[in-house]
Amino acid sequence: MYEGKRVLIIGLAKSGSAAAILLHKLGADVTVNDQKPLEENEAAKQLERLGIRVICGGHPLDLLDEPFDFVVKNPGIPYKNPLVAKAVEKELPVITEVELAYEICEAPFIGITGSNGKTTTTTLVYEMLKEAGRKPLIAGNIGTVACEVAQTANGDNWVVTELSSFQLMGIQAFRPHIAVLLNIFDAHLDYHGTKEAYAQAKGNIFKNQTESDYAIVNADDEIVMQLAEKSRANKILFSATKQLESGIYVKNEAIYWDEEQIIALSDIVLPGKHNLENILAAIAAAKLAGADNEAIARVLATFTGVKHRLQYVDTVDGRKFFNDSKATNILATQKALSAFGGQSVILLAGGLDRGNEFDDLIPYLKHVKAIVLFGQTAPKLERAAKQAGIETVYHVDNVEKAVPVAYEISSPGDIILLSPACASWDQYKTFEQRGDIFISAVHKLK
Repeated sequence: MYEGKRVLIIGLAKSGSAAAILLHKLGADVTVNDQKPLEENEAAKQLERLGIRVICGGHPLDLLDEPFDFVVKNPGIPYKNPLVAKAVEKELPVITEVELAYEICEAPFIGITGSNGKTTTTTLVYEMLKEAGRKPLIAGNIGTVACEVAQTANGDNWVVTELSSFQLMGIQAFRPHIAVLLNIFDAHLDYHGTKEAYAQAKGNIFKNQTESDYAIVNADDEIVMQLAEKSRANKILFSATKQLESGIYVKNEAIYWDEEQIIALSDIVLPGKHNLENILAAIAAAKLAGADNEAIARVLATFTGVKHRLQYVDTVDGRKFFNDSKATNILATQKALSAFGGQSVILLAGGLDRGNEFDDLIPYLKHVKAIVLFGQTAPKLERAAKQAGIETVYHVDNVEKAVPVAYEISSPGDIILLSPACASWDQYKTFEQRGDIFISAVHKLK
């Protein structure tokens, strides 16, 4: 399939390196181009040792004077990058490594996307299928690069894949047998330009599905429903707010698949209404992939959440600390605050400014008694806090300093919640690093 093909890979990191190694192994003539200079670039040096051509230190446009057959782009590199833009102008196919994974994989894919909840849903599906003995493999943003996982998969496996809008923009043939679209919210507008373009990228998860496939769709999200109208797949609806004629929904304090009860809500340990949506979608995907109700119920009775996603950390002198560092946008923080109902919350928030205001957060701040802010977006968040009537607002340098301040102004019974509503990149390399620092600071209180 790829033998003898001339391929340009733009951008390394995990996905670019994995794609380069795979294509080299399959006999392609691979050229790798990365921004970081070679002397600082261990990944590029490793590829060079394998005999792969490497060009580092910039993205020279004259590279595309060579006759490449297609381009593999690191998902994080925008299409406005001059080299990528020139490839598009030359009508070269520009894909991401998930397309390669699909092309070489013997196993069917379950693809999961949405603005929020992807990782929790992907993990739940994986755990449910594993509990049911269905031999799942997990891939994508959540862990191992998809094209690495695909090389080990066979027809007995399911590849459960978390997919970003960046990856889905670059698909051509990729076709998950089961596609899940959880929700659409303003996110990554700095990359996509408009909410419409972002939504369309997410909707690409349905693009190549046929009547033999399944599309799991959030009936409570109008944009998701509109995107699903274009899908030819069998549509399975889920709703956390209303009973459906067909699909998966809540009735009488239990989850039902059509008229079949799966589990009582009281038996589920994962907190929050937003997690209920994730649970409904995960049950639908797992059942379609052959998981039995007993296996699904066993997972839901024990699964306490994914690290950095409304993760319970510890209780210190009657204050419960929760790490929701993955909340990199307003919707995620809205959902985190909603999870605690009428409980008194001290919110730790702030980070990279994506250009938005925080007016949409104001209605969710009514049970927040104090807010501790850090990072670039702190002034905008303070304006929202003041409009919400929060009188106690503190500014600190970073997350580590926010924790003792939050503890000092709190009382026993309070929830201390890190849910930044912002990306981490102004101060931290990743949201994981931000969350780990929060966890460490909480343990230091003891």
